[in-house]
Amino acid sequence: MGVDFIDSGIETTAKDLGEPKVDSPVHGSTFVDAHDRVLISNSIEAIENSISDKRKLASFELAGPRKRIFFDPSKTKCAIVTCGGLCPGVNNVIRGIVLELYHMYGVRNIYGIPYGLQGFIPRYKHQLVDLMPATVQHIHELGGTILGSSRGPQDISEIVDALERLNINIVFFIGGDGTLKASSLVANEILERDFVCSMIGIPKTIDNDISFVSKTFGFDTAVEEAKRIIQCAHVEATGAPNGIGLVKLMGRDSGFIAANAALAQRDANFVLVPEENFDLDGLQGLLPVLEKRLQRRSHAVIVVAEGAGQKFFDSFSLKKDASGNVKKGDIGVYLKEKIEHYFYSKNIPINLKYIDPSYVIRSVAANASDSIFCGFLAQMAVHAGMSGKTDMLIGLWNNKYVHVPIELAVGERKKIDTSGPLWSSVLESTGQPVMKN
Repeated sequence: MGVDFIDSGIETTAKDLGEPKVDSPVHGSTFVDAHDRVLISNSIEAIENSISDKRKLASFELAGPRKRIFFDPSKTKCAIVTCGGLCPGVNNVIRGIVLELYHMYGVRNIYGIPYGLQGFIPRYKHQLVDLMPATVQHIHELGGTILGSSRGPQDISEIVDALERLNINIVFFIGGDGTLKASSLVANEILERDFVCSMIGIPKTIDNDISFVSKTFGFDTAVEEAKRIIQCAHVEATGAPNGIGLVKLMGRDSGFIAANAALAQRDANFVLVPEENFDLDGLQGLLPVLEKRLQRRSHAVIVVAEGAGQKFFDSFSLKKDASGNVKKGDIGVYLKEKIEHYFYSKNIPINLKYIDPSYVIRSVAANASDSIFCGFLAQMAVHAGMSGKTDMLIGLWNNKYVHVPIELAVGERKKIDTSGPLWSSVLESTGQPVMKN
Protein backbone atom coordinates (compact mmCIF):
# COMPACT_ATOMS: atom_id res chain seq x y z
CA MET A 1 0.00 0.00 0.00
CA GLY A 2 2.99 2.29 0.22
CA VAL A 3 3.62 2.93 -3.48
CA ASP A 4 4.58 6.59 -3.87
CA PHE A 5 6.18 6.91 -7.28
CA ILE A 6 5.28 5.90 -10.82
CA ASP A 7 8.88 4.93 -11.58
CA SER A 8 8.56 2.10 -9.05
CA GLY A 9 7.67 -0.10 -12.04
CA ILE A 10 4.00 -0.52 -11.09
CA GLU A 11 1.44 0.61 -13.66
CA THR A 12 -1.22 2.84 -12.12
CA THR A 13 -3.08 3.94 -15.26
CA ALA A 14 -5.96 1.92 -16.70
CA LYS A 15 -5.75 0.56 -20.24
CA ASP A 16 -7.68 2.20 -23.10
CA LEU A 17 -9.29 0.45 -26.05
CA GLY A 18 -8.67 3.45 -28.27
CA GLU A 19 -9.29 7.14 -28.73
CA PRO A 20 -12.75 8.32 -27.58
CA LYS A 21 -14.43 10.07 -30.54
CA VAL A 22 -18.14 9.96 -29.68
CA ASP A 23 -19.82 12.89 -27.93
CA SER A 24 -21.22 11.82 -24.58
CA PRO A 25 -25.01 11.98 -24.21
CA VAL A 26 -24.68 12.56 -20.47
CA HIS A 27 -26.05 15.95 -19.44
CA GLY A 28 -26.02 17.83 -16.16
CA SER A 29 -22.70 16.38 -14.99
CA THR A 30 -19.27 17.89 -14.63
CA PHE A 31 -17.03 16.03 -17.03
CA VAL A 32 -13.76 14.59 -15.82
CA ASP A 33 -10.64 15.36 -17.81
CA ALA A 34 -8.39 12.48 -18.76
CA HIS A 35 -5.53 14.21 -16.92
CA ASP A 36 -7.39 14.49 -13.59
CA ARG A 37 -5.56 12.29 -11.10
CA VAL A 38 -5.72 11.26 -7.46
CA LEU A 39 -2.47 10.80 -5.54
CA ILE A 40 -1.92 7.29 -4.25
CA SER A 41 0.00 8.64 -1.26
CA ASN A 42 -0.83 12.15 -0.11
CA SER A 43 1.49 12.11 2.89
CA ILE A 44 3.71 15.12 3.48
CA GLU A 45 6.76 12.85 3.46
CA ALA A 46 5.97 11.48 0.00
CA ILE A 47 5.35 14.96 -1.41
CA GLU A 48 8.59 16.32 0.09
CA ASN A 49 10.53 13.36 -1.31
CA SER A 50 9.10 13.92 -4.79
CA ILE A 51 10.21 17.56 -4.69
CA SER A 52 13.68 16.78 -3.41
CA ASP A 53 14.54 14.13 -6.03
CA LYS A 54 12.15 15.33 -8.78
CA ARG A 55 10.31 12.05 -9.03
CA LYS A 56 6.69 12.09 -10.14
CA LEU A 57 4.18 11.03 -7.52
CA ALA A 58 2.13 7.94 -8.38
CA SER A 59 -1.54 8.57 -8.99
CA PHE A 60 -4.76 7.00 -10.21
CA GLU A 61 -7.12 8.31 -12.88
CA LEU A 62 -10.12 10.09 -11.41
CA ALA A 63 -13.35 8.25 -12.25
CA GLY A 64 -16.38 9.99 -13.70
CA PRO A 65 -18.12 10.92 -16.97
CA ARG A 66 -15.95 11.88 -19.95
CA LYS A 67 -16.92 14.49 -22.53
CA ARG A 68 -16.06 12.07 -25.31
CA ILE A 69 -16.69 8.34 -25.10
CA PHE A 70 -15.46 5.32 -27.05
CA PHE A 71 -18.67 3.38 -27.68
CA ASP A 72 -21.70 4.56 -29.62
CA PRO A 73 -24.56 4.02 -27.11
CA SER A 74 -27.09 3.22 -29.86
CA LYS A 75 -24.98 0.23 -30.92
CA THR A 76 -23.53 -0.85 -27.58
CA LYS A 77 -24.28 -4.23 -26.00
CA CYS A 78 -23.43 -4.74 -22.32
CA ALA A 79 -23.33 -7.69 -19.97
CA ILE A 80 -23.27 -7.99 -16.18
CA VAL A 81 -21.96 -11.04 -14.31
CA THR A 82 -21.81 -11.73 -10.56
CA CYS A 83 -19.41 -14.34 -9.18
CA GLY A 84 -18.33 -15.86 -5.88
CA GLY A 85 -20.07 -15.73 -2.52
CA LEU A 86 -23.06 -13.55 -1.71
CA CYS A 87 -22.54 -10.07 -0.36
CA PRO A 88 -24.94 -7.26 0.63
CA GLY A 89 -25.33 -4.78 -2.19
CA VAL A 90 -24.83 -6.92 -5.31
CA ASN A 91 -28.36 -6.25 -6.50
CA ASN A 92 -27.85 -2.53 -5.84
CA VAL A 93 -24.84 -2.52 -8.16
CA ILE A 94 -26.72 -4.45 -10.86
CA ARG A 95 -29.61 -2.01 -10.62
CA GLY A 96 -27.31 1.01 -10.69
CA ILE A 97 -25.50 -0.20 -13.81
CA VAL A 98 -28.73 -0.91 -15.67
CA LEU A 99 -30.32 2.44 -14.80
CA GLU A 100 -27.17 4.41 -15.67
CA LEU A 101 -26.73 2.65 -19.01
CA TYR A 102 -30.40 2.94 -19.95
CA HIS A 103 -31.32 6.42 -18.77
CA MET A 104 -28.04 8.36 -18.97
CA TYR A 105 -26.44 6.77 -22.03
CA GLY A 106 -29.44 5.38 -23.90
CA VAL A 107 -28.05 1.84 -24.09
CA ARG A 108 -30.89 -0.60 -24.77
CA ASN A 109 -29.08 -3.94 -24.99
CA ILE A 110 -28.16 -5.03 -21.45
CA TYR A 111 -27.86 -8.69 -20.53
CA GLY A 112 -27.38 -10.53 -17.26
CA ILE A 113 -25.04 -13.52 -17.35
CA PRO A 114 -26.61 -16.17 -15.07
CA TYR A 115 -24.70 -18.11 -12.42
CA GLY A 116 -21.32 -16.47 -12.69
CA LEU A 117 -18.75 -17.54 -15.24
CA GLN A 118 -20.81 -20.66 -15.98
CA GLY A 119 -23.24 -18.42 -17.82
CA PHE A 120 -20.70 -17.87 -20.61
CA ILE A 121 -20.11 -21.58 -21.23
CA PRO A 122 -22.51 -23.31 -23.68
CA ARG A 123 -22.55 -26.72 -21.96
CA TYR A 124 -24.24 -25.28 -18.85
CA LYS A 125 -27.15 -24.05 -21.01
CA HIS A 126 -27.94 -21.05 -18.80
CA GLN A 127 -30.18 -18.52 -20.54
CA LEU A 128 -29.24 -14.85 -20.71
CA VAL A 129 -31.39 -12.43 -18.71
CA ASP A 130 -32.69 -9.29 -20.43
CA LEU A 131 -32.13 -6.41 -18.02
CA MET A 132 -34.40 -3.39 -18.27
CA PRO A 133 -35.34 -0.71 -15.72
CA ALA A 134 -38.57 -2.58 -14.99
CA THR A 135 -36.60 -5.78 -14.34
CA VAL A 136 -34.42 -4.18 -11.68
CA GLN A 137 -36.95 -1.76 -10.19
CA HIS A 138 -37.12 -3.36 -6.72
CA ILE A 139 -34.11 -5.67 -6.60
CA HIS A 140 -32.15 -3.37 -4.28
CA GLU A 141 -34.60 -4.36 -1.55
CA LEU A 142 -33.40 -7.97 -1.76
CA GLY A 143 -30.27 -9.71 -0.57
CA GLY A 144 -28.23 -11.98 -2.82
CA THR A 145 -28.09 -11.52 -6.59
CA ILE A 146 -30.92 -11.87 -9.10
CA LEU A 147 -28.40 -13.25 -11.60
CA GLY A 148 -27.25 -16.06 -9.35
CA SER A 149 -23.60 -16.88 -8.79
CA SER A 150 -21.09 -19.70 -8.88
CA ARG A 151 -17.54 -20.42 -7.83
CA GLY A 152 -14.70 -21.93 -9.75
CA PRO A 153 -12.71 -21.12 -12.89
CA GLN A 154 -13.91 -21.51 -16.45
CA ASP A 155 -11.92 -21.64 -19.67
CA ILE A 156 -10.92 -18.09 -20.63
CA SER A 157 -11.00 -18.86 -24.36
CA GLU A 158 -14.57 -20.15 -24.08
CA ILE A 159 -15.61 -16.99 -22.23
CA VAL A 160 -14.14 -14.78 -24.95
CA ASP A 161 -15.69 -16.99 -27.65
CA ALA A 162 -19.08 -16.39 -26.03
CA LEU A 163 -18.52 -12.63 -25.90
CA GLU A 164 -17.59 -12.60 -29.59
CA ARG A 165 -20.66 -14.65 -30.55
CA LEU A 166 -22.89 -12.26 -28.60
CA ASN A 167 -20.94 -9.22 -29.87
CA ILE A 168 -20.75 -7.82 -26.35
CA ASN A 169 -18.93 -4.48 -26.04
CA ILE A 170 -18.70 -4.02 -22.25
CA VAL A 171 -18.74 -6.60 -19.45
CA PHE A 172 -19.15 -5.57 -15.83
CA PHE A 173 -17.61 -8.16 -13.49
CA ILE A 174 -18.93 -7.99 -9.92
CA GLY A 175 -16.77 -10.20 -7.74
CA GLY A 176 -13.81 -10.65 -5.44
CA ASP A 177 -10.15 -11.42 -5.89
CA GLY A 178 -10.63 -14.54 -8.06
CA THR A 179 -13.26 -12.87 -10.24
CA LEU A 180 -11.08 -9.82 -10.80
CA LYS A 181 -8.15 -12.01 -11.79
CA ALA A 182 -10.39 -13.87 -14.25
CA SER A 183 -11.69 -10.62 -15.73
CA SER A 184 -8.10 -9.44 -16.26
CA LEU A 185 -7.28 -12.67 -18.11
CA VAL A 186 -10.38 -12.18 -20.24
CA ALA A 187 -9.36 -8.58 -20.98
CA ASN A 188 -5.90 -9.65 -22.10
CA GLU A 189 -7.28 -12.47 -24.27
CA ILE A 190 -9.64 -9.98 -25.91
CA LEU A 191 -6.79 -7.55 -26.61
CA GLU A 192 -4.73 -10.37 -28.16
CA ARG A 193 -7.62 -11.22 -30.49
CA ASP A 194 -8.13 -7.56 -31.48
CA PHE A 195 -11.75 -7.90 -30.37
CA VAL A 196 -13.08 -4.57 -29.08
CA CYS A 197 -14.61 -5.23 -25.67
CA SER A 198 -14.17 -3.53 -22.30
CA MET A 199 -13.76 -5.35 -18.96
CA ILE A 200 -14.74 -3.32 -15.89
CA GLY A 201 -14.55 -4.73 -12.38
CA ILE A 202 -16.58 -3.73 -9.33
CA PRO A 203 -14.80 -5.31 -6.36
CA LYS A 204 -17.11 -7.44 -4.22
CA THR A 205 -15.62 -8.83 -1.05
CA ILE A 206 -17.33 -8.65 2.28
CA ASP A 207 -13.89 -9.01 3.93
CA ASN A 208 -12.74 -5.62 2.54
CA ASP A 209 -9.37 -7.11 1.57
CA ILE A 210 -8.69 -5.68 -1.92
CA SER A 211 -5.49 -3.63 -2.13
CA PHE A 212 -5.67 0.01 -3.23
CA VAL A 213 -9.39 0.06 -2.45
CA SER A 214 -10.30 1.89 0.75
CA LYS A 215 -13.61 0.09 1.17
CA THR A 216 -15.62 -2.53 -0.70
CA PHE A 217 -19.41 -2.56 -0.84
CA GLY A 218 -21.19 -4.80 1.66
CA PHE A 219 -18.59 -4.18 4.34
CA ASP A 220 -20.59 -1.52 6.19
CA THR A 221 -23.67 -3.75 6.20
CA ALA A 222 -21.64 -6.71 7.44
CA VAL A 223 -20.18 -4.67 10.29
CA GLU A 224 -23.64 -3.41 11.26
CA GLU A 225 -25.08 -6.93 11.31
CA ALA A 226 -22.03 -8.31 13.15
CA LYS A 227 -22.40 -5.56 15.74
CA ARG A 228 -25.89 -6.85 16.56
CA ILE A 229 -24.58 -10.40 16.89
CA ILE A 230 -21.86 -9.29 19.32
CA GLN A 231 -24.50 -7.49 21.36
CA CYS A 232 -26.55 -10.70 21.51
CA ALA A 233 -23.48 -12.67 22.55
CA HIS A 234 -22.86 -10.19 25.35
CA VAL A 235 -26.44 -10.56 26.57
CA GLU A 236 -26.03 -14.35 26.60
CA ALA A 237 -22.68 -14.14 28.39
CA THR A 238 -23.89 -11.82 31.13
CA GLY A 239 -27.05 -13.84 31.65
CA ALA A 240 -25.31 -16.82 33.22
CA PRO A 241 -22.45 -17.41 35.67
CA ASN A 242 -19.15 -17.77 33.83
CA GLY A 243 -20.95 -17.05 30.59
CA ILE A 244 -18.91 -17.01 27.40
CA GLY A 245 -20.17 -15.68 24.10
CA LEU A 246 -18.06 -16.95 21.19
CA VAL A 247 -18.78 -15.32 17.82
CA LYS A 248 -17.15 -16.36 14.53
CA LEU A 249 -17.23 -13.72 11.79
CA MET A 250 -16.10 -13.57 8.16
CA GLY A 251 -12.48 -12.81 7.41
CA ARG A 252 -10.42 -15.46 5.64
CA ASP A 253 -7.17 -13.53 5.47
CA SER A 254 -8.08 -10.13 6.90
CA GLY A 255 -9.89 -9.34 10.14
CA PHE A 256 -11.51 -6.03 9.23
CA ILE A 257 -15.09 -7.13 9.99
CA ALA A 258 -14.16 -8.56 13.39
CA ALA A 259 -12.10 -5.50 14.33
CA ASN A 260 -14.63 -2.90 13.19
CA ALA A 261 -17.66 -4.73 14.61
CA ALA A 262 -15.89 -5.01 17.96
CA LEU A 263 -15.23 -1.27 17.93
CA ALA A 264 -18.83 -0.54 16.93
CA GLN A 265 -20.28 -2.47 19.87
CA ARG A 266 -17.36 -2.45 22.37
CA ASP A 267 -18.64 -5.48 24.26
CA ALA A 268 -15.94 -7.84 23.00
CA ASN A 269 -13.19 -8.78 25.44
CA PHE A 270 -11.07 -10.72 22.94
CA VAL A 271 -10.74 -10.17 19.19
CA LEU A 272 -8.79 -12.77 17.23
CA VAL A 273 -7.79 -12.00 13.63
CA PRO A 274 -5.58 -13.66 10.99
CA GLU A 275 -3.03 -10.85 11.18
CA GLU A 276 -2.21 -11.41 14.87
CA ASN A 277 -0.90 -14.73 16.09
CA PHE A 278 -2.01 -16.14 19.44
CA ASP A 279 -1.38 -19.17 21.62
CA LEU A 280 -3.91 -21.22 23.57
CA ASP A 281 -1.78 -22.52 26.44
CA GLY A 282 1.06 -21.18 28.56
CA LEU A 283 1.01 -18.14 30.84
CA GLN A 284 0.05 -15.76 28.04
CA GLY A 285 -2.20 -18.16 26.14
CA LEU A 286 -5.86 -17.42 25.44
CA LEU A 287 -7.21 -20.11 27.78
CA PRO A 288 -5.39 -19.00 30.98
CA VAL A 289 -6.10 -15.34 30.15
CA LEU A 290 -9.79 -16.21 29.62
CA GLU A 291 -9.85 -17.97 33.00
CA LYS A 292 -8.51 -14.83 34.71
CA ARG A 293 -11.15 -12.76 32.92
CA LEU A 294 -13.93 -15.01 34.26
CA GLN A 295 -12.49 -14.82 37.75
CA ARG A 296 -12.64 -11.02 37.60
CA ARG A 297 -15.90 -10.39 35.73
CA SER A 298 -17.76 -13.74 35.48
CA HIS A 299 -18.37 -13.32 31.75
CA ALA A 300 -16.49 -12.85 28.46
CA VAL A 301 -17.18 -12.23 24.77
CA ILE A 302 -14.75 -13.58 22.17
CA VAL A 303 -14.91 -12.48 18.52
CA VAL A 304 -12.87 -14.54 16.09
CA ALA A 305 -12.38 -14.06 12.35
CA GLU A 306 -12.68 -17.29 10.37
CA GLY A 307 -9.07 -17.17 9.21
CA ALA A 308 -7.54 -16.67 12.65
CA GLY A 309 -5.50 -19.36 14.39
CA GLN A 310 -4.81 -21.44 11.30
CA LYS A 311 -1.52 -22.60 12.81
CA PHE A 312 -3.58 -25.03 14.90
CA PHE A 313 -4.56 -26.97 11.77
CA ASP A 314 -2.50 -29.28 9.59
CA SER A 315 -2.11 -27.23 6.42
CA PHE A 316 -1.34 -30.36 4.37
CA SER A 317 -4.78 -31.77 5.14
CA LEU A 318 -6.67 -28.63 4.15
CA LYS A 319 -8.55 -28.88 0.86
CA LYS A 320 -9.28 -26.17 -1.69
CA ASP A 321 -12.69 -24.80 -2.56
CA ALA A 322 -14.06 -24.41 -6.10
CA SER A 323 -12.35 -21.02 -6.42
CA GLY A 324 -8.96 -22.49 -5.59
CA ASN A 325 -8.79 -20.99 -2.11
CA VAL A 326 -7.43 -23.17 0.67
CA LYS A 327 -10.32 -24.14 2.94
CA LYS A 328 -9.65 -22.77 6.38
CA GLY A 329 -9.83 -24.94 9.45
CA ASP A 330 -12.98 -24.17 11.46
CA ILE A 331 -11.46 -22.01 14.18
CA GLY A 332 -14.85 -21.35 15.76
CA VAL A 333 -15.67 -24.99 16.47
CA TYR A 334 -12.03 -25.63 17.39
CA LEU A 335 -12.02 -22.86 20.02
CA LYS A 336 -15.39 -23.96 21.37
CA GLU A 337 -14.08 -27.49 21.96
CA LYS A 338 -10.77 -26.30 23.41
CA ILE A 339 -12.46 -23.87 25.81
CA GLU A 340 -14.97 -26.47 26.99
CA HIS A 341 -12.24 -29.09 27.51
CA TYR A 342 -9.96 -26.66 29.37
CA PHE A 343 -12.55 -25.60 31.93
CA TYR A 344 -13.96 -29.12 32.28
CA SER A 345 -10.47 -30.42 33.08
CA LYS A 346 -10.18 -27.78 35.80
CA ASN A 347 -13.67 -28.53 37.14
CA ILE A 348 -14.78 -24.96 36.44
CA PRO A 349 -18.39 -24.76 35.19
CA ILE A 350 -18.98 -22.43 32.23
CA ASN A 351 -21.93 -21.48 30.03
CA LEU A 352 -20.64 -21.15 26.48
CA LYS A 353 -22.80 -19.97 23.58
CA TYR A 354 -21.28 -20.34 20.11
CA ILE A 355 -22.68 -18.19 17.28
CA ASP A 356 -21.70 -18.41 13.60
CA PRO A 357 -23.85 -15.91 11.63
CA SER A 358 -21.73 -15.82 8.47
CA TYR A 359 -24.35 -17.00 5.96
CA VAL A 360 -27.01 -14.82 7.56
CA ILE A 361 -24.87 -11.67 7.38
CA ARG A 362 -23.79 -12.09 3.77
CA SER A 363 -27.37 -12.70 2.61
CA VAL A 364 -29.06 -9.56 3.94
CA ALA A 365 -29.96 -6.51 1.87
CA ALA A 366 -27.56 -3.56 1.90
CA ASN A 367 -27.99 -0.86 4.53
CA ALA A 368 -28.37 2.84 3.65
CA SER A 369 -24.63 3.55 3.58
CA ASP A 370 -23.85 0.62 1.29
CA SER A 371 -26.84 1.38 -0.94
CA ILE A 372 -25.51 4.87 -1.63
CA PHE A 373 -21.98 3.53 -2.12
CA CYS A 374 -23.17 0.87 -4.59
CA GLY A 375 -24.94 3.52 -6.63
CA PHE A 376 -21.75 5.53 -7.01
CA LEU A 377 -19.70 2.44 -7.90
CA ALA A 378 -22.24 1.47 -10.57
CA GLN A 379 -22.30 4.93 -12.13
CA MET A 380 -18.51 5.21 -12.20
CA ALA A 381 -18.21 1.73 -13.70
CA VAL A 382 -20.55 2.67 -16.54
CA HIS A 383 -18.65 5.90 -17.22
CA ALA A 384 -15.39 3.93 -17.38
CA GLY A 385 -16.80 1.26 -19.68
CA MET A 386 -18.42 3.70 -22.09
CA SER A 387 -15.20 5.72 -22.30
CA GLY A 388 -13.28 2.62 -23.45
CA LYS A 389 -11.35 1.72 -20.31
CA THR A 390 -10.58 -1.94 -19.71
CA ASP A 391 -8.80 -4.35 -17.35
CA MET A 392 -9.55 -2.09 -14.38
CA LEU A 393 -11.83 -1.75 -11.40
CA ILE A 394 -13.63 1.11 -9.73
CA GLY A 395 -12.32 1.82 -6.25
CA LEU A 396 -12.60 4.44 -3.55
CA TRP A 397 -9.19 5.90 -2.71
CA ASN A 398 -8.45 9.02 -0.65
CA ASN A 399 -12.22 9.74 -0.70
CA LYS A 400 -12.30 9.81 -4.52
CA TYR A 401 -13.58 7.24 -7.02
CA VAL A 402 -10.69 6.12 -9.19
CA HIS A 403 -9.67 3.68 -11.92
CA VAL A 404 -7.38 0.98 -10.49
CA PRO A 405 -5.60 -1.48 -12.81
CA ILE A 406 -6.69 -4.97 -11.78
CA GLU A 407 -3.14 -6.32 -11.75
CA LEU A 408 -2.24 -3.78 -9.09
CA ALA A 409 -5.32 -4.42 -6.96
CA VAL A 410 -4.96 -8.22 -6.81
CA GLY A 411 -1.22 -8.28 -6.22
CA GLU A 412 -1.65 -8.90 -2.50
CA ARG A 413 -4.39 -8.96 0.12
CA LYS A 414 -5.11 -5.86 2.15
CA LYS A 415 -4.61 -6.66 5.83
CA ILE A 416 -4.89 -4.96 9.19
CA ASP A 417 -1.73 -3.13 10.17
CA THR A 418 -1.24 -4.50 13.68
CA SER A 419 0.93 -1.50 14.54
CA GLY A 420 -1.64 0.95 13.17
CA PRO A 421 -4.51 2.89 14.77
CA LEU A 422 -7.29 0.37 13.97
CA TRP A 423 -5.70 -2.51 15.83
CA SER A 424 -4.49 -0.22 18.63
CA SER A 425 -8.08 0.91 19.13
CA VAL A 426 -9.24 -2.72 19.28
CA LEU A 427 -6.67 -3.50 21.98
CA GLU A 428 -7.71 -0.43 23.96
CA SER A 429 -11.38 -1.36 23.68
CA THR A 430 -10.99 -5.01 24.66
CA GLY A 431 -8.15 -4.66 27.12
CA GLN A 432 -6.80 -7.97 25.84
CA PRO A 433 -3.10 -8.68 26.40
CA VAL A 434 -0.68 -10.06 23.86
CA MET A 435 -1.57 -13.75 23.92
CA LYS A 436 1.74 -15.13 22.75
CA ASN A 437 4.26 -16.88 24.98
